[in-house]
Amino acid sequence: MNSKPEITAANFPALHTFLRGYFHEDVADEYGTPPEAADQFCEDAESDERIPVAREWQQLVEITGGQAAALNPALKKLGSAIRLNDEEIPQVSAIFARCLAVKPHRRVANE
Repeated sequence: MNSKPEITAANFPALHTFLRGYFHEDVADEYGTPPEAADQFCEDAESDERIPVAREWQQLVEITGGQAAALNPALKKLGSAIRLNDEEIPQVSAIFARCLAVKPHRRVANE
Protein backbone atom coordinates (compact mmCIF):
# COMPACT_ATOMS: atom_id res chain seq x y z
CA MET A 1 0.00 0.00 0.00
CA ASN A 2 1.44 3.34 -0.98
CA SER A 3 1.45 6.29 1.37
CA LYS A 4 -0.66 9.32 0.56
CA PRO A 5 1.39 12.28 -0.63
CA GLU A 6 0.82 15.70 0.86
CA ILE A 7 -1.47 17.77 -1.34
CA THR A 8 0.93 20.38 -2.69
CA ALA A 9 1.70 21.79 -6.13
CA ALA A 10 5.12 20.11 -5.89
CA ASN A 11 3.50 16.69 -5.46
CA PHE A 12 0.81 17.28 -8.10
CA PRO A 13 2.61 19.49 -10.65
CA ALA A 14 0.64 18.48 -13.76
CA LEU A 15 -2.71 18.80 -11.99
CA HIS A 16 -1.64 22.17 -10.56
CA THR A 17 -0.90 23.46 -14.08
CA PHE A 18 -4.17 22.05 -15.44
CA LEU A 19 -6.28 23.56 -12.65
CA ARG A 20 -4.78 27.03 -13.08
CA GLY A 21 -5.32 26.86 -16.84
CA TYR A 22 -8.77 25.26 -17.02
CA PHE A 23 -10.54 25.41 -13.63
CA HIS A 24 -10.31 29.19 -13.32
CA GLU A 25 -12.97 31.77 -12.47
CA ASP A 26 -13.98 32.11 -16.15
CA VAL A 27 -14.63 28.39 -16.66
CA ALA A 28 -18.36 28.95 -17.29
CA ASP A 29 -17.72 31.61 -19.94
CA GLU A 30 -14.89 29.75 -21.60
CA TYR A 31 -15.96 26.09 -21.43
CA GLY A 32 -19.46 25.88 -19.96
CA THR A 33 -18.96 23.40 -17.14
CA PRO A 34 -15.95 21.90 -15.35
CA PRO A 35 -16.48 18.55 -17.12
CA GLU A 36 -16.50 20.38 -20.46
CA ALA A 37 -13.26 22.12 -19.46
CA ALA A 38 -11.67 18.75 -18.62
CA ASP A 39 -12.91 17.32 -21.92
CA GLN A 40 -11.45 20.28 -23.82
CA PHE A 41 -8.12 19.78 -22.07
CA CYS A 42 -8.09 16.11 -23.11
CA GLU A 43 -8.79 17.22 -26.67
CA ASP A 44 -6.12 19.93 -26.73
CA ALA A 45 -3.29 18.33 -24.77
CA GLU A 46 -0.68 15.94 -26.08
CA SER A 47 -0.31 12.56 -24.35
CA ASP A 48 2.73 13.71 -22.38
CA GLU A 49 0.58 16.44 -20.79
CA ARG A 50 -2.73 14.59 -20.63
CA ILE A 51 -1.58 11.38 -18.96
CA PRO A 52 0.15 12.96 -15.91
CA VAL A 53 -2.87 15.20 -15.27
CA ALA A 54 -5.25 12.24 -15.49
CA ARG A 55 -3.09 10.11 -13.18
CA GLU A 56 -2.73 12.91 -10.63
CA TRP A 57 -6.49 13.54 -10.76
CA GLN A 58 -7.16 9.86 -10.02
CA GLN A 59 -4.65 9.91 -7.18
CA LEU A 60 -6.24 13.04 -5.66
CA VAL A 61 -9.74 11.58 -5.94
CA GLU A 62 -8.49 8.42 -4.22
CA ILE A 63 -6.88 10.44 -1.40
CA THR A 64 -10.03 12.52 -0.84
CA GLY A 65 -12.49 9.69 -1.34
CA GLY A 66 -14.00 11.61 -4.25
CA GLN A 67 -16.17 13.58 -1.84
CA ALA A 68 -16.77 17.26 -2.65
CA ALA A 69 -16.16 18.28 0.98
CA ALA A 70 -12.59 16.92 0.82
CA LEU A 71 -11.84 17.23 -2.90
CA ASN A 72 -12.77 20.90 -3.35
CA PRO A 73 -10.37 22.23 -0.67
CA ALA A 74 -7.62 20.04 -2.15
CA LEU A 75 -8.33 21.39 -5.64
CA LYS A 76 -8.32 24.96 -4.33
CA LYS A 77 -4.97 24.33 -2.66
CA LEU A 78 -3.64 23.16 -6.03
CA GLY A 79 -4.89 26.22 -7.92
CA SER A 80 -8.54 25.64 -8.81
CA ALA A 81 -10.79 28.71 -8.67
CA ILE A 82 -14.02 26.69 -8.84
CA ARG A 83 -15.92 24.21 -6.70
CA LEU A 84 -17.15 20.95 -8.17
CA ASN A 85 -20.55 19.60 -7.22
CA ASP A 86 -21.30 15.95 -6.47
CA GLU A 87 -22.41 15.29 -10.06
CA GLU A 88 -19.36 16.89 -11.68
CA ILE A 89 -16.74 14.90 -9.75
CA PRO A 90 -17.55 11.52 -11.34
CA GLN A 91 -18.01 13.22 -14.73
CA VAL A 92 -14.53 14.76 -14.58
CA SER A 93 -13.12 11.45 -13.29
CA ALA A 94 -14.65 9.58 -16.24
CA ILE A 95 -13.16 12.11 -18.68
CA PHE A 96 -9.70 11.68 -17.17
CA ALA A 97 -10.10 7.89 -17.19
CA ARG A 98 -10.70 8.16 -20.94
CA CYS A 99 -7.57 10.35 -21.20
CA LEU A 100 -5.54 7.46 -19.83
CA ALA A 101 -6.89 5.08 -22.44
CA VAL A 102 -5.19 4.96 -25.80
CA LYS A 103 -7.26 7.50 -27.61
CA PRO A 104 -7.35 8.67 -31.18
CA HIS A 105 -7.45 12.43 -31.48
CA ARG A 106 -11.06 13.26 -32.38
CA ARG A 107 -12.15 16.55 -33.79
CA VAL A 108 -15.46 18.27 -33.20
CA ALA A 109 -17.38 19.39 -36.27
CA ASN A 110 -17.53 23.07 -35.26
CA GLU A 111 -13.77 23.60 -34.88
